[in-house]
Amino acid sequence: MKTIKVAVAGNPNSGKSTLINAIAGTHLYVGNWPGVTVEKKTATFKIDDLEVNLVDLPGTYSLSPYTQEEVIARDFLVKERPDVIVDVVDSTNLERNLYFTVQLLELGIPVVVALNIYDEAKKKGYEINTNAMEQLLGIKVVPTVATKKEGVNELLQALKEIAAAPDKFKPAKLNYGEEVENSLKIIEEAIQSRKELTDTYPIRWLSLKLLEGDERIFKEIGFRADEEFLQRAKSHFLEFHEQDIESMLTEIRYGIAHGVTEKVLKKKNGRRVDITERIDKVVLNRYIGIPIFLAVMWFVFKFAFDFSSPFCDWIDGLISGPITHWAKLGLNALNSPEWLVSLVTEGVIAGVGAVLVFVPLIGIVMFLMTLLEGSGYMARAAFVMDKLMHSIGLHGKSFIPLILGFGCNVPSIYATRVLETQRDRKLTAMICPPFSCSARLPVYVLFIGAFFTANGATVLWSLYILGVVIAIVTGFLLKNTILKGPIPPFIMELPPYRIPTLRDLKIHTWQKLRHFLIKAGTFIFASSIVFWFLLNTPYGVEKEKSYLGKIGKAVSPVFEPLGFGNWQATSALITGVIAKEVVVSTMAQIYAPESEEKKEEPTFSEEIRDIFIGFISAVEDAFYNVFSSFGIKSWETEEQPGKLQEKLQTVFSPLSAYAFLVFVLLYLPCLTFAFTLRAEFGWKTLGQTLVIYLILPWITAFIVYQGGKLLGF
Repeated sequence: MKTIKVAVAGNPNSGKSTLINAIAGTHLYVGNWPGVTVEKKTATFKIDDLEVNLVDLPGTYSLSPYTQEEVIARDFLVKERPDVIVDVVDSTNLERNLYFTVQLLELGIPVVVALNIYDEAKKKGYEINTNAMEQLLGIKVVPTVATKKEGVNELLQALKEIAAAPDKFKPAKLNYGEEVENSLKIIEEAIQSRKELTDTYPIRWLSLKLLEGDERIFKEIGFRADEEFLQRAKSHFLEFHEQDIESMLTEIRYGIAHGVTEKVLKKKNGRRVDITERIDKVVLNRYIGIPIFLAVMWFVFKFAFDFSSPFCDWIDGLISGPITHWAKLGLNALNSPEWLVSLVTEGVIAGVGAVLVFVPLIGIVMFLMTLLEGSGYMARAAFVMDKLMHSIGLHGKSFIPLILGFGCNVPSIYATRVLETQRDRKLTAMICPPFSCSARLPVYVLFIGAFFTANGATVLWSLYILGVVIAIVTGFLLKNTILKGPIPPFIMELPPYRIPTLRDLKIHTWQKLRHFLIKAGTFIFASSIVFWFLLNTPYGVEKEKSYLGKIGKAVSPVFEPLGFGNWQATSALITGVIAKEVVVSTMAQIYAPESEEKKEEPTFSEEIRDIFIGFISAVEDAFYNVFSSFGIKSWETEEQPGKLQEKLQTVFSPLSAYAFLVFVLLYLPCLTFAFTLRAEFGWKTLGQTLVIYLILPWITAFIVYQGGKLLGF
């Protein structure tokens, strides 16, 4: 059986992912490209007696090595030498997409152009002469509508034809003009004898890159820009042109794309204003565009957290109730020692549960993000926020992950994947923590109830505003220090509005959720066990004398200038690294330990009934939350706040309590965030973020406490 390697390439928003799913949905395997976090989809399937190994390349506009996606796509096409390239082209935006096609043809690999979104092109009154395009470019052209799987069989047959006679489908060699061709000839003659080069790179493509001065290629092959034959080739070119070579080649490629488009595309006269333009007149309006965007994101925020919170509570109750109870019963039946029961229930089950509780929230946020991306609105959001975000060295797209941080900082990290460059992703991820997530609310509610009942709303509002201000200041500092560098130009593409298919939404949501479960789940599992040992060794001693208590005592002097230098508050902050809600439960254990009163355990049938009733109740609450009110939903603490707040009033003053809240607001959100950050950006970025959000909270809380004392509070 013959096997071929097929690369799928194309511009972002050309419908590439949808076409991939239509071709190989059930065969797809999703991972990351080696060494980077950009997603890699691969699939192996058969067309009659032909086996196809399909690789989906990141969506790019060019093969220049300016972004991570461009480098990945280029390296694969050049070094892996696929047998066929499927170039997914947006039929409604033919000329711009053909610029990328021209670059693919330079590789000399057979190309099949999938003229995707063909139905929308026809609705617009476009007529594309596919036969003429095939003749002009020397490639196969197949109209497709990926959302309806139209043209998929024809595309597969085209792959089969090319596999049977690859030489017959070599793409046309496009003429770049006499001066360029003569310069290329000089380079080709000079490198023709270098077998190590001609075996690795397509010779015409390599000559073009050397002529335009591609620094990455020079570094890869060990050439210098002042090689004699290169100087000769460039001198020949510059005899006729004053323009720099790279710009000239870009113009030539655009010129070819324009020329081909003029030859093959006909548009009906009297073009009518379509629905996309009508909607854009409203959502891109300079005055109401931002309020509309904020309203859309607020609805996403509200829907995700209001709808998911009953399910999160239900899973939390399920894990801490029946599952923990059944585990205890099983272990006791096996005569397991007490410490093992505690490790399994309080360490392993509670640790894994901390991840599972997030699943409804992450899933809904990712679903809504995918929906907005697929509909085309997310590109508009980036457009309206672009100017504002430039003030801190980011593009408009960065605002999307940041606003999600008000709900949870973890999906914020994943949402940075919508950004083009690694620098933008890192900078955005590193200023996420000050955006106050909902996990901090229980701490706020506890302290506001104890110290600020008269001005609770103002105190809460001040914390959220302070977080945004600190994020902006941090962004300024980062862009001028460790993330200093030029900001690459951002191509603001506005695709037409579309209704994403349920299949695509399902696949993309699951891919993102699965990533969270695997990566964050394994890390949180291990860390929970470590913290269990810290809290319970030596086993049986009071919490104050545990290793964590001793650590709290040792570290507490650090917080003395902030107004809360005692081991209790320090221990709560340390355990709060796992998750901010743990700050409250730790304080409840320290300040108001409950008596060892025995409760009557429910029977197995009662627990099964409670699980079922709890789920029905969660469904009802989820819908009620969404439709009842549009205010931010308050979270209730499980502890008895009255007694605990009384204890807090004896240890904290209102000023030190506010300084404590500021510290909780600004220090690292949780372990899940940390491990997600590491998984996405590596240890170095995690280390830098840890340093920033240990020093910054201390300085800010110090200013608040000491400044407040100077002002007489």
